[in-house]
Order: sequence, then structure tokens, then C-alpha cells
Amino acid sequence: MDNESAIADPSSATDSLDEYDDDESSSVDDGTLIPDRYLDRELSWLAFNQRVLELAEDESLPLLERANFLAIFASNLDEFFMVRVAGLKRRIVTGLAVPTNTGRAPTEVLDELSAAAHALQERHAAEFLNSVKPALDAEGIHIETWADLGPEDRERVHEIFSTQIFPVLMPLAVDPAHPFPYISGLSLNLSIRVRNPKTQKEEFARLKVPSVLPRFIQLPDDGSDQLRYIPLEDLISNHLGALFPGMEILAHHEFRVTRNEDVNVDEDESENLIKSLEKQILNRRFGPPIRLEITDDMDEVTLGLLVRELKITEQEVYRLPAPLDLAGLFQLTRIDRPALKYPRHVPITSPSLMPTEGNERADIFRAIARKDILLHHPYESFSTSVQSFLEQAAADPDVLAIKQTLYRTSGDSPIVEALIDAAEAGKAVLALVEIKARFDETANISWARKLEKAGVHVVYGLVGLKTHCKLALVVRQEEGKLRHYAHIGTGNYNPKTSRLYEDLGLLTADDQVGKDLTRLFNELSGYAIEKKFKRLLVAPRHLRKGLVKQIDAESSNARAGLPSGIQIKLNSMVDEAIIDALYRASNAGVPIDIVVRGICSLRAGVEGLSENIRVRSVLGRYLEHSRVFSFHNNGDPQVYIGSSDMMHRNLDRRVEALVRIVEPEHIEELDYMFDLAVDENTASWWLDSEGDWVRHGRSETGEPLNDLQNVLMKRITQRKRGGARR
Repeated sequence: MDNESAIADPSSATDSLDEYDDDESSSVDDGTLIPDRYLDRELSWLAFNQRVLELAEDESLPLLERANFLAIFASNLDEFFMVRVAGLKRRIVTGLAVPTNTGRAPTEVLDELSAAAHALQERHAAEFLNSVKPALDAEGIHIETWADLGPEDRERVHEIFSTQIFPVLMPLAVDPAHPFPYISGLSLNLSIRVRNPKTQKEEFARLKVPSVLPRFIQLPDDGSDQLRYIPLEDLISNHLGALFPGMEILAHHEFRVTRNEDVNVDEDESENLIKSLEKQILNRRFGPPIRLEITDDMDEVTLGLLVRELKITEQEVYRLPAPLDLAGLFQLTRIDRPALKYPRHVPITSPSLMPTEGNERADIFRAIARKDILLHHPYESFSTSVQSFLEQAAADPDVLAIKQTLYRTSGDSPIVEALIDAAEAGKAVLALVEIKARFDETANISWARKLEKAGVHVVYGLVGLKTHCKLALVVRQEEGKLRHYAHIGTGNYNPKTSRLYEDLGLLTADDQVGKDLTRLFNELSGYAIEKKFKRLLVAPRHLRKGLVKQIDAESSNARAGLPSGIQIKLNSMVDEAIIDALYRASNAGVPIDIVVRGICSLRAGVEGLSENIRVRSVLGRYLEHSRVFSFHNNGDPQVYIGSSDMMHRNLDRRVEALVRIVEPEHIEELDYMFDLAVDENTASWWLDSEGDWVRHGRSETGEPLNDLQNVLMKRITQRKRGGARR
């Protein structure tokens, strides 16, 4: 299995990092709920990343997976500083001191975030140096320092430096003729102080560690059968004489700068959205610094220069032991040592999509026409379901049109290729490409242009809104009539992340869903204004209202003595109107279970407020990404899946879609997933009444609790082989 982490993908981090242009509270306070009823979402996000760190600290996990979680933590924290901390600083600097979701001043929150982030980064570095690195050494995977190398090693490393590294390096002097250079965000750098032996004059230089080279340079085999690496910056640091011949090297230290790298485009003022966005992306790397990471041996002279030139405050300086930038540990996860990784999981083809005969090709349209198909990735294969659905649609002569949203996809996307093939075959193809998907803007602009060149109708959605819904609609001619086939999912059309993200998807030929999606695509590409859909809940107009209505119905049933219950699974729970509705439902006696991966601003288990609400968090080898909303409805379950989290941006500033699940067996499957997630024998974190997350990973006898993802993989793999009727 590809061991790149989904959790570390920028899309996953920013899934939880709400923008600041939609911070206005959605709550309508009627005075029945206590004022202090929300948890700070910034601190809640840091608590999520702490849970990632706790996985790295878990010595029962495979070693290379622990290294992977260390890298995930580092990458996630980078995104947090670039988006959320940058947003707080921007509001403080500009004087827009809008209170946070808990009513606190941004300066107060920033101080608390800074203290928590310092503690977490120090804990993160200590875990690598004191636990993971020694364990890697014991397994024959060594990250050496220059001091560890003997004369023969140093001679061989010198050859590597001379031939593979030296030609790429670009030292930049700082003097009256050479101003302090721009330090790009997230780059690893060396600060170097040199002295001219003739004039005794001291000078300063900056050297950027090339990101085009491996983070850890593999050392030549010394006959020990050990894998040995040296950090690139350590290797360079010990060859500075080659870069500054004739000069005395006085000191050298590593440092790293994080900048505000958010992008804002005024769509109302932009005549050409793509050109405007490209300009903003170019400007992104010049954002103001918000964090300076330095090695703990940096001298005060060098630090003073960096602080002065970068205009960094003392609070924004993070002193850490070398090596910096532990996101580089992703490189180690590519080492071929299966015993040090999670056991291999092989996705299966959904039984509903398998042909009745082994040598037949699956007829996906016939399978979908028979009945709705609920997909669960990565346990079930994306390539033999969603990808095959679109590829067959592109090749099928009876297919007349394909309409699809694209929020994020992979660099070599077979989904995009299928759309191009369909257009070149003469089919009508509409692709709604969200070019404002944060950190994927450049890739999506490239895809948009490639699609347009192939004859695909490319649109960019509605002004002021991101199109985040995951929709595909195929129109097919069958016996003189048009039939709609649709896919609605919780995750992106990205074959790569589909192997690492846990997501749900619905394949359906339901006529009502087809009509709903036809109207929704018309709204996205034209000027239609739809007021209501039959089987969909769509943001920004109806999704929050629809969910609050369902929550209130459960409250009414509970007060009437009827059965009630709410189960919600999502990435983030922030929206105050939804949270307040859940509090009122709890007070009415409705049992509520929430499974949240990241941010949760809801207080759980508080007497008189939320004693009937349980909140759990599940993290593991896959990134839990699906969104599910289930309401008991007095025995007639109303269950939805879709793309939306409960955040302001999702409900007010995005086009999101939830689809109602109607097949009893699908509802039963989702019920099982919820029951497993909240079961006391399942490993998870529990949110307590004080707002702290407590890990429950072992039984009272010390045995590991059940891993939800392993249980689901086993359950789905063992399903009886079905087959699409022909």
C-alpha cells in the first residue's frame, strides 16, 4: 500500500481550518442556554493534532507508522500556522478585533495558542529524539550526524556532496551591497557567520537547503546491511568551506520560517478569476512571517539578526533540537520494511458491482439500475467503482452527457482523462472545477485549461461560494428514454487519496436524485435559482435549516415520549446554530452520539446542557473523512451522507450537498459503523465535560481495544460475493 499519508495532505489539514471571512456566529441566543457553552476551535484543532502525536508516541504501533505520524503532526502544524494563526495575527494587526467563537479577544487566544504550540513542538521533537530515533537505530535504520561518521564515510560523503549537492547550492551574502534575502515560507535554511582572516571583518550569509534534493541523504553501504542516512542540512553544514573558500566559518545554524500563505481573491472585482488567482498564488510566498523555528544552539547574535530582519516577536520564536522540519520523515515511510508498517489492506470490489461470472466485465449501469449501491472507501475500491463508472460512461455510446464537480484530484487523474475522452467522443461534458480549493489552486487551474482544450464545458461555480460538493451525473439513452445515473460522495474524485481517506459514496439511478442533480448543475452553471430539492439538502440555502429541522423533530419526539436519537459523523463541529440545536435536543432527552475527527466546539457531558451527548474521535491508518447525519425519526430513519462539515464556511459560503439514504440495508450498515465507533471496546478518544480529550486505547486488563478500521476492513472483506445481474 502507498504509505503516503492522507492526514498530511494539505487538503486534509485545511478541511479543518476554517477561513476568517465567515466568522460571524450562526447562533440565535434565546437565553435558555448558558453563555459559556462553546470550546475554542483553535485550541480544539491543536488538541486534534495532539491526538496525532499520541499515535506517534504509541509504542504498540509499527515503527515506521509512528515516524509517519510524527511527519503528519509537523505537516499539519505548518498548515495551522499558515492559515489559522496567520488569520488571528491579521485580525490583530488590522485592528479587526472580532471576538473568537468563545467571545475571547484574538490576542488572548493567540497567547494561549502560542503556549500550547510551543509545548507540543517540544514534545514532538523529544518523541523523535528519545523514542522513535533509538527504535529506528535498533531496527538498522540510522539517521546519522556528521560526528557519527568515520574517515571512510566522510570521504564517500564528500564525493556525494561534490557531485550531487554542491552545484545546486546558492549562498547569499548579507552586506551593504546585498540586502537581507527573502526567506521563503517553510524552506529550511542555514545561517552562516564567516570572518575574513585578512581584515577580521565578520559577515553573514544565508544558504537555502534545496527542497529538490532528498531530506535525508542515504549513505553508501558500509557492509553492515544497515540503512544509513544523514540530514541534508548536516551534510551541507560540514562542507561550508567549499562554499566560502578562504573564509573562517565562525558559526552555522538551521532555521525555518512559516509565513501567512492564505489567498484571498475579490471575485466581484476580478474580471478574469483565473488570472487574478494566479497573481495571488504568486504573492503567497511573500506573506508576513508568523513563526521562526531555530535550532536550540543558535547564538544570540544570529538570532538577533533574524528577529530584526524578519520582524518576528519573541513569542514567535521556537527553539528546538535538530533536525528541524520533521515532516521530512515521510521519506522514511517509503522504506520497504513491511514488518515495520501496518499489515497490508487490499480494497475489494463492491459485491454489488461484481459480474455474475468471473470472466465477464462488470456492467456498472445495470448494477446501479438494479438498486442503490453504498460504497465505503478505502475498504471498497475506488478504481473499480467510481472510476469505472465514469470511464464506462465515457466509452458508452448510449451516454449523452456527463456532469461533474472537481474540488481536488490527483496529478495523473484518470477521472479527468475520462471526461476528456467523453468530450472527444462527442458527448456533452460539463466540469465544475473549483479553482479556489486552498493549496490546490495551481493544479486545478491546470486541469481547467486542459479540459477546456479538449472541448469540455468548464465552469467555476457561483461568485462568492466555493463548490465543495462531490457530484457526478450521467445521462444515458435507454429504450427511447433518458435515464440518470449519479454518484454523490463525501470525498474528492482523487484515486490517490481514495486509498487513504475513509469516505462514503452513493451510486444511484433514482429518478428523483437525477432530477435534483440536474437542477443543481443548472444552478451551478447558469442562472437557475432552486428553492428546494426532494432527496438532497443543499447549502448555502437549505442545509443548516434542514438539519436543525431534523434535530428539532427529535426533540419533539423525546418530549412526547417517543423513541428518538441522533448520530453524526464528521470532520469538524463548529457551527453554533447546529450545536445549540443539539444542546436543546439533549435537554429534551434525545441520546446523541457525535464522532468527530478534528475540531469540536461542542461541550459534551455537561449537566443541564449536554449530559445526553457523547463525543468520540477516531484516528488511525486512514483519515476518517466521511460525513453522516442520522436521525431516528420515530422508527423511520432519516439518514444523509455528503460533503459538508458543521462549520460556517460549509453552511454559508460553500455549495454542499447531502443525499438521503433510503435502502434499509445501507442504513443498517451505517448504524453498525456508529455503534462500533462509540462502543467502549473500540479504541478512541473521549471528549470530557472539561473539554479535554482522553484516550481509551486499552482495556482494564491492558489489552488493546478494537481498531475500528481493522474491524470494518475485515467485515467488508468477508461479505459474500454478490454480483450485478445481467
